[in-house]
Amino acid sequence: MRVIGTAGHVDHGKSALVAALTGTHPDRLKEEKERQMTIDLGFGWITLPKTGQVGIVDVPGHRDFIENMLAGVGGIDAAILVIAADEGVMPQTREHLSILDILQVHTGVVALTKIDLIPDQDWLDLVEADIRSVLLGTILQDVPIHRVSSRTGQGLPGFIQALDDLLQDQPARPDLGRPRLPVDRVFTMPGFGTVVTGTLSDGSLSTGDPIQLLPSEMTGRIRGLQAHNQKEETALPGSRTAINITGLDVSQVRRGEVVTHPGQYVPTQRLDVLFRLLPDVSSPLRHHTEVKFFIGTSETVADVRLLGTETLAPGEQAWLQLNLHAPVVALRGDRYILRRPSPGETLGGGIVVDPHPKKRHKRFDASVIAALESLSHGSPADVLLQAALALGPAPTTDVITRSRLDQPASQMALQELLASGQLLALEDILVTVSQWSVLKKNLVESLAAYHKEYPLRRGMPREELKSRLKIQPRFFNLALARLDADGDIQEFPKWIALPGHTVRFSPFQQVKVDQLLTAFASNPATPPSVKECQALVGEDVFAALVEAGLLVPVSSEVVFRKEDYDGMREKVQQAISSRGRITLAEVRDLLSASRKYVQALLEHLDAIGVTVREGDYRRLKG
Repeated sequence: MRVIGTAGHVDHGKSALVAALTGTHPDRLKEEKERQMTIDLGFGWITLPKTGQVGIVDVPGHRDFIENMLAGVGGIDAAILVIAADEGVMPQTREHLSILDILQVHTGVVALTKIDLIPDQDWLDLVEADIRSVLLGTILQDVPIHRVSSRTGQGLPGFIQALDDLLQDQPARPDLGRPRLPVDRVFTMPGFGTVVTGTLSDGSLSTGDPIQLLPSEMTGRIRGLQAHNQKEETALPGSRTAINITGLDVSQVRRGEVVTHPGQYVPTQRLDVLFRLLPDVSSPLRHHTEVKFFIGTSETVADVRLLGTETLAPGEQAWLQLNLHAPVVALRGDRYILRRPSPGETLGGGIVVDPHPKKRHKRFDASVIAALESLSHGSPADVLLQAALALGPAPTTDVITRSRLDQPASQMALQELLASGQLLALEDILVTVSQWSVLKKNLVESLAAYHKEYPLRRGMPREELKSRLKIQPRFFNLALARLDADGDIQEFPKWIALPGHTVRFSPFQQVKVDQLLTAFASNPATPPSVKECQALVGEDVFAALVEAGLLVPVSSEVVFRKEDYDGMREKVQQAISSRGRITLAEVRDLLSASRKYVQALLEHLDAIGVTVREGDYRRLKG
């Protein structure tokens, strides 16, 4: 399904032409009929021999209503630039042409209307020549010019044929599975309730679908659909669509909202864009200028940040970051318009390159400009890579969604990037090679610094390392597994170390350690206390001995040598197995140890789930 939009100066016959083509006069408002000019958007439908049913959006031409015009041209497949033969090119003709050029409406025709008022063919030739000179250098410079009269019908059959041929060459709108319909009209119908209209893109909508309106986040359900004025169960991408919504009052909905499936899009208030200032604007664009921002059918105020220059001269192009006063729905590749609020003037526009920049960019940063250039002009692989860079380590589905590539293109780009080593896949998490290198560098440097600061520790605790690196737990675990497999680190259950890292005591420390271990060997059942150990070797060396598993603390005061601990634990378990249960006094006799040490050991065995205390007795757990 196709949608055509009109453009042109006030009173040049746009509405009359739509009425002649469709049989429906688009001036639906009483005020419009009284003033004989289009204030808001009007619509009609025509059935073409080859293309089938086509919607026609009639937009206002008067300067006072230029912003309503902007709401109508965002979703059109082709344009009809209407120019009256008795007046020729006028100011709004040029402004509308500039808007079509900015929005890159590649296909169109010129309708030279009211030819019945000009019997002089030489005059018509002069008007056509003037039109050609104005079209030169624009997106419509090569479109055909058709002479027509809406009043007499002269030239209309050939004009209709030209529209049919024009639309036949247009590729179908892609179905990306993520429908969005920018709302341009809201009204109510008796017995039905709230109805919204717009041009559907990026996916389909069906009767019964749950829907969400953004940025308001209101929800409802589709009660009924019309596509190109016909009742349908499903509306397809590119169709002019009316949606009957249940669950929402007409007073809650406004033009500029976007209808979509819940959870499909996230509104934004910051955009990275490529912008071209029109050559005939009244003054240059300066940093921190406040402008009106138009995208789809929405309008808000934006603050302009010029990223690579202080001032942009007429006709020049630049990278901007726009800070919006209200959220909008925008995707990479969307077209937009900027206007000066007062006095009203169309400044220019361009393409959205990043709808969700992660931060406020530093101005005059060459790396920022280079990244935006790649994102704007790159191949599908470049686009996917920039999406991955913007998100950081992220699920594959999130990266593809951000890229806005269709499924075949995204899969080919993904395979290319994985094969070339520019992307790494850790299960379903994608990370760029540059991000991976930074992560590995930071991780290795963190471990090296930790080993230097704590040479007597086997490694850095996992949770401390994760906290320092500030990355998501799942990616952290996957990254450690990959680095361990590659031999970059050593991964243990509780700590992480660099390869080859071992605890090494100084000669002096080693002498003290040998003295301590000798003291344990001399009195296995009555060993030195924790405080005595720390006094002899130092707290750090004591902690290293515990971490290495040479000593086993069973309480804040009592510690055993590992082999002595293992022997006593085995004796206790064997005694309980043969007797069924045992008392503290019996364990004391069994181990030939004092009550202090036996009590600490038994409470430790209770705590780790080896034994269970029942009154004065202990039994094996389970």
